[in-house]
Amino acid sequence: MIPDSPAPAIPPVHSLAELIQRIRDEIRKVILGQEIVIEQVIAALLAGGHVLLEGKPGLGKTHLVNTLAHTFGGQSTRIQFTPDLMPSDVTGFRLFDMQSQTFQLRRGPVFTNLLLADEINRAPAKTQAALLEVMQERQVTIDGETLKLEPPFMTLATQNPVEHEGTYPLPEAQLDRFIMKILIEYPDRDAECEIVTRAAAETPGVPAEEISLVCGPQEIIAAQHTTASVQVVPEVVAYAVAITQATRESRFISLGAGTRAAISLVRIGKAYAALQGRGFVTPDDIKRAALPVLRHRVQLTPEVAISGQEVDEVLRGIIEAVPAPRQ
Repeated sequence: MIPDSPAPAIPPVHSLAELIQRIRDEIRKVILGQEIVIEQVIAALLAGGHVLLEGKPGLGKTHLVNTLAHTFGGQSTRIQFTPDLMPSDVTGFRLFDMQSQTFQLRRGPVFTNLLLADEINRAPAKTQAALLEVMQERQVTIDGETLKLEPPFMTLATQNPVEHEGTYPLPEAQLDRFIMKILIEYPDRDAECEIVTRAAAETPGVPAEEISLVCGPQEIIAAQHTTASVQVVPEVVAYAVAITQATRESRFISLGAGTRAAISLVRIGKAYAALQGRGFVTPDDIKRAALPVLRHRVQLTPEVAISGQEVDEVLRGIIEAVPAPRQ
């Protein structure tokens, strides 16, 4: 969701593409071998959405968030979710100050630009719900006082795909709040060799603090408004809706994607178009967005899940079966 604050001067799409390329180049100084992940995270930021990151430990999720924040001079915060984490540990609270005899506001870590919610499925449902409310409303209510978050605001929540003991899986309705689910895979051999070489060096890597400042938060907000202004014709909207509806009609899927999924497809399609300097969305943009937008919004039937088929495999078949409009 694009912030409601007054929009700065909206740059043309081709200028936005140049800006994003500079941001991407800075991130590459720190994050190696994750080109698709970088592109998808930037697309989600341009679309004003939040992402769910899933991958093995040690693949650079924290570095990615910190580096992205440094490119536009924003703040980044990390919360390690644990079973004993309370909602007030996320949003903040009021503490009675004995000296002044008044309640003082202690803002929680959500008051930032980029929030890394690490292993979100380790916290109980009440704490998860507190964060998801912040994501949806862009505000926090503490003791009856509503506090707005400063834009841009984006949550990047991680899940560990290996460990399931002591976790609280996110319900489908809450998963739907994330615009994309991004899978972080192991880098290729050359990239991994470079990562190991840097980490083992006397001065490892490129510290995120040394990343060049590309722009400010206001430019990111302007970029979000530019992305929202990208044109999409009715035929492309119908294509996004058709893909979404096809997930509900598939015999391989027990729970299909809802209308918010179709909205997210169009929003990410606009971001992909903006990344390439185009002022209009093509069917290929929608197709590229389909897997990360849909994979966390559908459930396979028990028979398909037992057979070992993956969600992405089923979705690819559905996407290919939906005819794309002619460009």
